[in-house]
Amino acid sequence: MPAHDRKKLARQAYGAYESGDRSVLEELLDDDFTFYSPADVGIDRTAYFERCWPNAELIEAFEFKRVVETGDEVIVTYETTRMDGSRFRNTEVLTFRGDKIARAEVYFGWDVD
Repeated sequence: MPAHDRKKLARQAYGAYESGDRSVLEELLDDDFTFYSPADVGIDRTAYFERCWPNAELIEAFEFKRVVETGDEVIVTYETTRMDGSRFRNTEVLTFRGDKIARAEVYFGWDVD
């Protein structure tokens, strides 16, 4: 992989949720990782794994609608299928420091059919 193929690294982060392999995500997140969403404003890496990682058990698959790299950011819009078959759509802005995700901003979407 070329140095800093950030779109590929971003896809790997979502793949960790699909596979349930937390070690993949642990490798991708910077030690100073910070997570932002309407429900979790500025939580650190430890809090992120406590609050967000358990959702991996509910995720079946991601379908990427948009993966755009601009500078140190990768903007991702996806539709997710949950294990129960329901689906939702979100957009995230992932900020990289080198080849690590240093910050994630999640903008909640909506349920989709």
